[in-house]
Amino acid sequence: MVLKLYGTPMSTCTSRVLTCLHEKSLDFELVPVDLFAGEQKQPPFLAKNPFGQIPALEDDDLTLFESRAITSYVAEKFKGTGYDLIRHENLKEAASVKVWTEVESHRYNPAIAPIVYQYRVAPLLGNLPDQTIIDDNVEKLGKVLDIYEAKLTSTKYLAGDFYSLADLHHLPYTYYLMKTPAASVVNERPHVKAWWEDISSRPAFKKVAEGMNFVKK
Repeated sequence: MVLKLYGTPMSTCTSRVLTCLHEKSLDFELVPVDLFAGEQKQPPFLAKNPFGQIPALEDDDLTLFESRAITSYVAEKFKGTGYDLIRHENLKEAASVKVWTEVESHRYNPAIAPIVYQYRVAPLLGNLPDQTIIDDNVEKLGKVLDIYEAKLTSTKYLAGDFYSLADLHHLPYTYYLMKTPAASVVNERPHVKAWWEDISSRPAFKKVAEGMNFVKK
């Protein structure tokens, strides 16, 4: 059975999974979910994710939701296919990948998500960006990126001298951030900037980014 991914490339969570699927060179079907029409809140999709958020992945009789859980599953199940995103043959490197995926989820994402929301989502809903929220979270993100800057002076990527899920998980939100005035928080840190330019130039993500158009149709 071909993997089925329910979502839209505009969504950061969907694009995170799409990038993983492309890195693994897997065949899959993308089933569009119209966020603005509220399809994710309707019974057919709620049967896949009761929380009403995209994406969801179907693999035979298994249905998964939560993008990071999906990428971990895909990277583990298909570890012999495509690019090794979890360093499955090296226990210490694999542990480092897990550490930095946790950092992205619990440190990076909570700071960057409100910034992107204010700049990219709020205007689509007819609201002006709240500069106070932006400024507060740019400060928080800057503190996280100071740690990244220090880490990236000794390794090319976050978990080591190899690209992994730890880096991939940062791609969607950072892609949108870099299209806002807050991009300076990355650009003013040379090692973080070099890391971003590296990971965002990978063919798998470039393919996904073509569909990341944050517009209301």
